[in-house]
Amino acid sequence: DFNERCAQCSEVNWGLTDGGRFYCRSCHNVTERTREVVNTDFVSNTRIQTISKRLRKQEQNDGSCEWYVCEGFQLVLKKQAEALEALGVCPQMKDEVLCNFWRCYLQKSKQAYCKRPAGEIVKTLSACDSSTDGDSEPERPSLLHLLSGSESEGDLQTDCSFASSTSRVSGSTSVCSGSVDGSVYFMKNKKDKLRMTMPMTLSFCYMALLWLREPMTLSDLLRFVVEGHIPYLNVFQHFPEKMKLCGLDLKIFCVESWPAYEEVYNKMLELAAFLDLPRFPDITDSCFLHPDMLCMKYLMEANLPDELHNWTCRVVKKICIGEADFLTLVPGNKSTRKVKYDVLAAAVIVVVLKLLFLLDDHYEWFLSDFAKERNKNNKEGGPYFEFKKWYKVIKCSLDVEQKKLDEDRAKYLWRCEKPLFYSAKKKSKVLKRRQMVVNLQNQFGKLSGSVRPAEKPNPSSFQLSWSEANTDGSCFHGHSLKGILQEKCGLLTAMNPEYWLCTDKLCNERLCRHLAHYREADFPQSYHFVLGLFSFLLRIEPSYIHDEVCVIEHKLFNKKIFKKPKYDTSLRK
Repeated sequence: DFNERCAQCSEVNWGLTDGGRFYCRSCHNVTERTREVVNTDFVSNTRIQTISKRLRKQEQNDGSCEWYVCEGFQLVLKKQAEALEALGVCPQMKDEVLCNFWRCYLQKSKQAYCKRPAGEIVKTLSACDSSTDGDSEPERPSLLHLLSGSESEGDLQTDCSFASSTSRVSGSTSVCSGSVDGSVYFMKNKKDKLRMTMPMTLSFCYMALLWLREPMTLSDLLRFVVEGHIPYLNVFQHFPEKMKLCGLDLKIFCVESWPAYEEVYNKMLELAAFLDLPRFPDITDSCFLHPDMLCMKYLMEANLPDELHNWTCRVVKKICIGEADFLTLVPGNKSTRKVKYDVLAAAVIVVVLKLLFLLDDHYEWFLSDFAKERNKNNKEGGPYFEFKKWYKVIKCSLDVEQKKLDEDRAKYLWRCEKPLFYSAKKKSKVLKRRQMVVNLQNQFGKLSGSVRPAEKPNPSSFQLSWSEANTDGSCFHGHSLKGILQEKCGLLTAMNPEYWLCTDKLCNERLCRHLAHYREADFPQSYHFVLGLFSFLLRIEPSYIHDEVCVIEHKLFNKKIFKKPKYDTSLRK
């Protein structure tokens, strides 16, 4: 029955807000006009108590509702769990595993599921609870509606210890943040090591994946985040419109850097110990995270011969890093070494390549020429593996992919697509201005002939794929190692019995983050190239793979081999 035209867009397409005001469905302009309700089915002296307390708060706060920081992180975890389920992760992850981890964290950190402090008046707040009378007492709330998926996005309720201190400071939202406890949460937990942060949401996800022994490593998880398959950057744009963000909220939820492998991994270990979790399910040889399985995956992705898998299995068995007691995470046990499964598998492959090819900028090229000559007279079976040919193919492909990755990171727009506004009055202006910017960008893009950014690629466990059907000989999976091996006592062994250690002594300094120090100038270029290849595949620094290589070498040889010789760094073939 409201037929006036909108002052912003001149359309007649009205809807009603929760407060009873008219808003335009076309441009989202909110008017001061309210709907007149005529109802004669009540007595004039009757007291009306049907307007809920929450709606009155929303009316006073310009359409926004009161919410806590932990509720924001809970929504982030829900979005990330749903994205992982869409990628094929077990559906039990969100409702049974991650939900319980989050509940335990809230209780341990005394944010929920704990006794109220004696002598303090706790103000229970909810984002959008049901209508209650002013004299009724609030019920004991639950914090897991979002994770369980049983309620809508707005049905959040919080009963937390720091809510009591917040209620004494402010009766509504904080002055410096849109959330109730934004400033208090940030100041109170500034020195707390386990203060909830955006990288810790990924630690929660990886801890749940590890508990379920899902076929996804930490490097895969972080790569899916960068590719946009898992919400992390600008995830706050998925928040309900009633959860207004400003001030310190943006500092808490706004991320302007890529997640770091070491930070996410270390926080996962701290979380597991803080939650007093029991021993994780055993990592057996049938699990994807076992070194034998991961070595097979990385050998395929690195375009290396399939026969190398036999050598990686021999190394894994020799140094006993395939045992369940070594691979399984035991939270809080400082005597056991924590395993990075993807880094461990990559390091095993590097050690095997050093065993067979030495990687000293001399011997691998000699073996390559030797295999090339034998290939000329080879008329039976597959071709012999040539390191030099493999190096050229991989380097060409790696340079292209690395350049593409660098360009994508340089062009990434850190500003979120959804504009942020903090009042209903400014909402229409902000949306109109944002639409104007998008239109101008499209027009200038057409005039300049610029190509629209390509859609994000489909998620895949492999970044580099190689097919044996290619006729150009760029796939080395079926190549044989017999051209560089010799038979001794019925076994195939390396032609060269020598080996050089990356370091003669591991670093035991507590403040040092690495077990061995890595500088590119101190090592052969072939070794650096192999480290760079797996560094690209895992999206981590080469120094972390180098550390694991040094540990494996010292387990394999018990420090009985001579030190690494000095090489001429200017020599490169």
